[in-house]
Amino acid sequence: MTIKIGVIADDFTGSTDIGCFIAATGCQVVQFVGTPDESLNSSDADALIISLKTRSCPVQQAIDESIKACRWLKANGCQLIYFKYCSTFDSTAQGNIGPVTDALLKELDSHFTLICPSLPVNGRTVVQGHLFVNGQLLNESGMQNHPITPMKDANLIRLMDAQSSGKTGLLDLVTVQQGANAITEKITQLQQKGFRYAVVDAMTLEDLRQLKPLLKHFPLLTGGSAFGQIIAETSDHKISQISQQYPSAGGRGVILSGSCSVMTNNQVARYQQQAPTLALDIEQCMTNPQYAVELSQWVMQQSSTLAPMVYATQPPEQVRHMQEKYGIEQVSYAVEKTFAHLARLLSEQGFNRFILAGGETSSLIVQELGTNKLEIGGLIAPGVPWVRDLNQNNRWLALKSGNFGDQNFFQHAQELCHD
Repeated sequence: MTIKIGVIADDFTGSTDIGCFIAATGCQVVQFVGTPDESLNSSDADALIISLKTRSCPVQQAIDESIKACRWLKANGCQLIYFKYCSTFDSTAQGNIGPVTDALLKELDSHFTLICPSLPVNGRTVVQGHLFVNGQLLNESGMQNHPITPMKDANLIRLMDAQSSGKTGLLDLVTVQQGANAITEKITQLQQKGFRYAVVDAMTLEDLRQLKPLLKHFPLLTGGSAFGQIIAETSDHKISQISQQYPSAGGRGVILSGSCSVMTNNQVARYQQQAPTLALDIEQCMTNPQYAVELSQWVMQQSSTLAPMVYATQPPEQVRHMQEKYGIEQVSYAVEKTFAHLARLLSEQGFNRFILAGGETSSLIVQELGTNKLEIGGLIAPGVPWVRDLNQNNRWLALKSGNFGDQNFFQHAQELCHD
């Protein structure tokens, strides 16, 4: 059975993340920045992805934008809607994962769905409803220090119940590994007991594949990029050539890093030994309207082989200090706006390769650049492809979620560029 998949991603790095996982199955993928105003001209795509910036915006805004995306995807032939959020379940007690899931269930006239953030290839696993990152509980993995959505609990059932209107049950690992019949029986039991969602235990991709026979019966599914890959595997689509396109080495590149994750801190520290880097002055972001111009001048003066980097990546204690002084939302907004303004200035000066770290940072920059349609290119690291701006054929972007990639990510991304 051919199933056209419609993906609603709550941030831009997450959308390219799931895009490369779905494309790896041979699906033809088209990715949009925001919900398009017009219907799709071509129906050839097996999966349509809409990138939103709804992970940490006000709850009602997240609901409204997600419903708009859902209606557009359904109108353009998508039979199954997938709500994609981060494999570290980035959210707060107010949302936005729970409220958006509830709204989509109502929109699709459905009463039950699965919660499945597991991403085994990047060390995200779920056991007894608890989310682990490389063997550490979520709330001990560094995510407890996230500047916008600090994760203080690893129990997905508690996290979901706190921000949603229904009850959350567990599809435990023993049941999952017993296969489709046992899973179906367990889901039926949960539904009969009034549960609206089931957190799925999964340690490996094979655990997730146990769910495949059931997935076509769900109007809505939710989770990370690995589960999206499994959904794509259920569809009898025509196999497309998996993209191995990488940017040309011509033009100029820059790295803009707004993520404060543990891995990005390590990646920035490594890159400081390899190329010119400049730390963002958050005081200047807050008070100097010409700061982005000054930063652009510094970037353009650099002549190293590797791209210069401007970074806001800082240790947790420094982030907390600035947040206490100015406020969490104010600091985040000022940093993102500075990066977005800087990216636009550099684009106007001919920069055509942008390596961006951090979901919030990436989202605002992509919007500022006027990008609205992307093509998935070759892989840099699991969950991070190069993507080509279909409005500006020579513009390429790499949108990296905070904890993705190894320590040499920034250098490796550039090594893949060809002459």
